[in-house]
Order: sequence, then structure tokens, then C-alpha cells
Amino acid sequence: MMFEVFDGSFTQQEPIPEEGIAAAMAVLQHGRLHRYNVTDAEHGETALLEQEFAAFTGAKYALAVASGGYAIGCALRAIGVKAGDTVLSNGFTLAPVPGAIASLGAEPLFVETADNLTIDLDDLEAQIEASAAKYLLLSHMRGHLCDMDRLMDICDASGVLVVEDCAHTMGADWKGTPSGRHGIIGCYSCQTYKHVNSGEGGLMVSDDAQIMARATIMSGSYMLYERHLASPPADAFEQVKYVTPNISGRMDNLRAAILRPQLAKLPQQVEAWNARYAAMEAGLRNAPGLSIIERDPRGVFVGSSIQFRLPKASVDEIEVFTSRCAARGVELKWFGAAEPVAFTSRYDSWRYARPQALARTDEILSGLLDMRLPLTFSVEDCDLIARIIQSEARALHGRAALASQSG
Repeated sequence: MMFEVFDGSFTQQEPIPEEGIAAAMAVLQHGRLHRYNVTDAEHGETALLEQEFAAFTGAKYALAVASGGYAIGCALRAIGVKAGDTVLSNGFTLAPVPGAIASLGAEPLFVETADNLTIDLDDLEAQIEASAAKYLLLSHMRGHLCDMDRLMDICDASGVLVVEDCAHTMGADWKGTPSGRHGIIGCYSCQTYKHVNSGEGGLMVSDDAQIMARATIMSGSYMLYERHLASPPADAFEQVKYVTPNISGRMDNLRAAILRPQLAKLPQQVEAWNARYAAMEAGLRNAPGLSIIERDPRGVFVGSSIQFRLPKASVDEIEVFTSRCAARGVELKWFGAAEPVAFTSRYDSWRYARPQALARTDEILSGLLDMRLPLTFSVEDCDLIARIIQSEARALHGRAALASQSG
């Protein structure tokens, strides 16, 4: 067989749509980048984005902010999390999630991971009972949705408020309900490697008027909340405006201008991502020693990345496998390495949190590999990448079998 190599980039995004470039140029030409710097009767780009995102998710209220991490921290503050409070969260997530908890002086308490990379609902139930925690920051890590009906039943029965981290699930849904709409508040990221791209940026949605009024004041509205189009009514602000601190983190009109056309195109982008994901998954499914992460058919996901496991491989074998894939142009991230690389830190890397031992999460992460699927890849690119991974998995399996016979 020909020795195939992939020469594409795993970090190259699609260009900003022409409509977004034109809208951004208009903002640059008039110079009113600050979201509240608008002329009489003008609705700024940020206010229009919020209105459109509320409609997109079916939420009453939406707020655009500076980053996804800011959105999560702001959401936790808005629901009443204080220093010393325990906040439950996924054992498998990315650093901004526990970072948002720690930024409030609250205590992250991690929950075990299920085989499908979602939060383990049995362990969640046990942790709620043991800790009496009243808050859950639920991370839909890498776009994997748990059984949201059961999760909400568990949390509602114990009076636990749920904040959803939807950084990887903008455009996804659970049984027809958009991701971010089960909990009290949903938070999204617009960072370059997410589903819409403004470099940095975040969005929040909720149906709770008081929570969103507090979040709006916190974001730095300077009592200019009447210039929002997707915000709570004025009386909700009257109850909170003098007792809610300004922790400025607004989105600006330039980033909102870039995002609005991308949001309009997102359903088509989801289809494109999922076509690439399907090609990659089909190509990897029968690779020896490799385990695909099975998706729950009740959820619609966005296949902007793919994960798989080498559950029986040793540390040395995974290091050889990933390096051989890299030599052929395929960039894999490993969550089981002794030290974090780029975004692959894990719960035992976050030493500002209380020490915990999550045996099942450790087992899953030890062989877990992650790969981005940017839309600059074609379906044919995904077929090629899958063939490369499959061939290296076969080579690894062959070496392992040979070593076993020798032993």
C-alpha cells in the first residue's frame, strides 16, 4: 500500500464570510466599536447579535460578552455562587471551566466520566447527596451530550441549579431542545476554534429575568441596558442595578458584526461538520485496538472534533502511535500524558482545586485521543486521515501482537 501523508492544517479555519467582512468594515469606517456608542435610533451590531442569538436558541434573553470563559464566570455570579461554595463539574473538561469556578473563590468538585465522555449521572447523583452542593457547571465537553432528561430530573429533585457550558455544542440539541436551554443559563464561546469565530467572544442565554439582569449589569452596561434588544424588562433591572458589581466584559460591535453572518450560516455549517465526522468515524470504526466513542442518537451533535480511545495501549505505545501519525501529518492530542500539552490539561493538573481521585476518568483519559475537524478539510481529506490512523493502528496492533508472542 502507498505510504500516504496528509499535508493540511488542523488549525486553519474558514475565512470570515464576505458579509461579515463588509459589516466589519462598516464598523471600522464609522468607528463606533463600543457596543453602547450608537446614534439615535441605531441598533448596534452587538444588540442585533443578541436578538438573533435569542431567536436561534429559543431563549427570552441573550447577552454577548468578551469570551466563553467570561460568560461562565458571569453566569455563576449571576445565579448566586459565592466564595466557599461547592460547584460540581465534569472530571473531563477544559481548564476554563474549573477556572471560572475558582475565579469566584468557589470550590470545584469533579464528577466521574462515563464511557461516552459525558458526565457520569450515577456519580453525579452520589456527589450531590454527599456534598449537598447546589450548583452544577455542566460541560458538554467536545460536544458529547449526556441524557439531559435524567440529568435535569436529578438536579431538579435536589434543588441544584445547572449552568451549561456549550462551548462545543452551539447548534446541537437534545431531543429537539437546543443545547444550553435545559439549565437555568447556557454559555457559549465564539473563540476561533469553536462553531462561530470572532477570535474571542461569548454568549449567554436564559429565560430568567433577574439572572440576566444581573449578568447584564455585571458585563458593564453602565445603566445603558435599555439599548439591548434581547434583555429583561426595565423592572428586572430596578431590583438589581444598585447592588450588582460592574465586572466589565462586554462584546464590541466589530466582533458582533463578524459573528452575525456566521450565526445565520450555522445550520449549514453543522451539516458540513457532521459529514466530515461521519466519514472519519466510518474510516476508524474497524481499526484494531481502537475504540470509537458512541453517540446517543437522541442528541444532535456538531462534529467539529472527534475522539477515540486506545484502551489497551501502554504509555510508550501511545507515544509511538501519536508520533508516527504526526510524521504523516495527522495531529492528535492525548489526554493521558503525564504533563498537559496545549489544551489537554485534566482535573489533576488543576491544583487550585481540592485533590480528588477519579478512577474511571483516569482510565478513560489514559488512552483518549482528540482531533479537530476544521471545515477547511474536505470529506476526502477526512477519508485520507482516517486511512492514516487506521494504518498506524494496524501497525501498533501488529507490534503489540509480536511483542506478546516474543514474551
